[in-house]
Amino acid sequence: MDLFSRDDHYEFKSTFKSYLIIAIISFLLGAGLLYFFSQQLAFNSQPKKANENLLEGRSSNLAEDLEKEVASQQVAKVDDNQLSIVDVVKEVGPGIVKIKTVRERVVYDFFARRTEQEVEGEGSGVILNKEGYIITNNHVVEGANRIRVIFPKDDIDYLGEVVGRDPITDLAVVKIDVEDYNLPLLEFGDSTKLEVGELAIAIGNPYGFSNTVTTGVISALNRDLPIQEGVELTDMIQTDAAINPGNSGGALLDRAGRVIGINTAIIQQAQGLGFAIPINVAKEIAKQLIKDGRIIRPWIGIYGMDISHESAKEYGFVKDSGVYVVKVIEGSPAEDSGLQQGDIITEIAGQKVDGMDSLKDILKSYQINDKIKLLVHRGNKSLTLELKLEERPIE
Repeated sequence: MDLFSRDDHYEFKSTFKSYLIIAIISFLLGAGLLYFFSQQLAFNSQPKKANENLLEGRSSNLAEDLEKEVASQQVAKVDDNQLSIVDVVKEVGPGIVKIKTVRERVVYDFFARRTEQEVEGEGSGVILNKEGYIITNNHVVEGANRIRVIFPKDDIDYLGEVVGRDPITDLAVVKIDVEDYNLPLLEFGDSTKLEVGELAIAIGNPYGFSNTVTTGVISALNRDLPIQEGVELTDMIQTDAAINPGNSGGALLDRAGRVIGINTAIIQQAQGLGFAIPINVAKEIAKQLIKDGRIIRPWIGIYGMDISHESAKEYGFVKDSGVYVVKVIEGSPAEDSGLQQGDIITEIAGQKVDGMDSLKDILKSYQINDKIKLLVHRGNKSLTLELKLEERPIE
């Protein structure tokens, strides 16, 4: 006996077929959708990853390229600076000479017996022109009995003769006979256009080491440097380029190789303090020395001190500007005029005197044997003194 009737059996078969068809369709649709989305995801993700790799590669390469470019620029910059100094030295070095001197010194032994000794000295010089004139320092050649000028590049030397000296500016000119030698000439700069912080190159012969080169900067301008009583180097160039004994008379150069100063002094036991005479001053002094053998300066013959408002208040001066006469030199025009120690000079020929610098500037406009009138304050009195200018002694 059948559990289902015919109708029921037919209905069951129909229903089963329907469910089976729906299941198959659903499976196919699901599998199709799953495949579609998986392919889409794979398609989208693969280019993104490739793009990320590409960007990472570009970024990495760009960073490396930039780093290499910066490094190459830095190296090129350093090389340019080094080469410029090297070129300067090659071009200018032959024009910086070594000066060797011999001085005779008298000494006495224990028994007071007199003997003579020869003392050697060394310095530097700068070739001025093709006629064989050389600028150096006064203290390099002062008192020398024999002078030799040596050209380090060719290792040849000539006998030198002092044309003139100026202890006031510590400059001197030496002449050599160079008919058989082609002198290397230098380019001179303008020391009035210097600025603090500029590159400075010093070339000289410190301790006998020929053509030694040091570099630094222009540390300061218009420095005044007292040397000894009555002598003060003024308007000096200060530099931290190393200057040592033997550099005296050598050249201070700018980065273009132009001579901007004549190295002259160092402060003992101080580091980074060297001084040079401005080349504009040196050229003018050298010109006068070649012409006259000396510098002719009007002279009144005093040691003076500037008076300021502060010093007048501190010392009780009757004036707060002018020149206080510290000492009157014996036999000088000042002594002949009746000027005394303690007097205060406030005017020369109607021109106001603020201090020693203005006094010197005023005197530059006068000639030897000119007569000038000084307005002087002595205690509570004002005096007018007449003074006849004389030539300043060389020593």
